[in-house]
Amino acid sequence: MSRSVRFSLPAVPAVLLSIISVQAGAAIAKGLFPLLGAVGTTSLRIGLSAIVLLAVVRPRLGRLQPAQWRAVVPYGLALGLMNLLFYCALARVPLGLAVTLEFVGPLGLALAGSRRWVDVVWVVLATAGIALIAPWSGEGVDLLGLAFALAAGGCWALYIVLGQRTATVLPGHQAVAVGMLFAALPVLPFGIANGTLEHLTPHLWLLSGLLALFSSVLPFTLEMQALRSLPTRTFSILMSLEPVAAAVSGWLLLNERLTFGQWLAVGFIVTASAGATLTSSQPVPVVGGD
Repeated sequence: MSRSVRFSLPAVPAVLLSIISVQAGAAIAKGLFPLLGAVGTTSLRIGLSAIVLLAVVRPRLGRLQPAQWRAVVPYGLALGLMNLLFYCALARVPLGLAVTLEFVGPLGLALAGSRRWVDVVWVVLATAGIALIAPWSGEGVDLLGLAFALAAGGCWALYIVLGQRTATVLPGHQAVAVGMLFAALPVLPFGIANGTLEHLTPHLWLLSGLLALFSSVLPFTLEMQALRSLPTRTFSILMSLEPVAAAVSGWLLLNERLTFGQWLAVGFIVTASAGATLTSSQPVPVVGGD
């Protein structure tokens, strides 16, 4: 996949540009929801991303071994389900909150099985962040949207575990390309059933292409490039900034304004994520988020 990039950015700017690209893509997606719905938008994003990545990477599917198929198929399915749940959340709650709650998944994975006292601090901070977002009064933030975001986070954790396993049997760029093909399987039937393709105009095709570029193709390319030279710990700390970037993008691009308590929740979970990465003996690489 690196052959598609004609220039090479330093690792840190590449990660930051990837974060900005993902949030710009999310803003485009939210603009498409009134016309295509969350499911239709997801199917177009993943379907077009799969086509582009397969054309660029050109993986030799016929030469994949059974062990590689066994690894990459569930990896791709987890990716597709993660994206579908995230867009369902994004249709109901602000971008900043959706990304913040989704981050609970990889954060929980980083803390799983830990018995050190310092990790209790990160658990408390993350729990406090979730508590600040939760609509205790029954009003305000959509409860189903929050549930979708947390479910997407669970799929993100599963995606990381499966991605680490896939990386041992298949090169990263091929894993992403083949995985994206299988990511389309859980969502394309719903998009077709919703009549998504029937409502597409040239303008919507253009927006869908930009969505695939900003949300999948460009971020995956930049992240793979950065991971060649950037330590996993540093990469994960930088990725912990994503909820803040999402909240700012929602404010600037979508006019979504968070309350003081919601901004505080974002800060708590970002701090917990960065702190868990700093103190972890084996930091979890947070790759391929939404």
